[in-house]
Amino acid sequence: GAIVGDTDRFKGGQWCIVECPKEVIALAQKKVNVHVYPYTESARPDDCIGCAACATVGPDGCITV
Repeated sequence: GAIVGDTDRFKGGQWCIVECPKEVIALAQKKVNVHVYPYTESARPDDCIGCAACATVGPDGCITV
């Protein structure tokens, strides 16, 4: 599995971090999008199992698996 985030759509929510069973996702350190919101990124992409829990909980469809 692999996650792809549309960073410009993120609004600072961190539901995907909490929901990830493999703790793959982390808040990007000192990075913000064009709207000045922090966003998440794949911190351990090799551990992603493609469960899509992250994509399911995000309200704005920011992540695809």
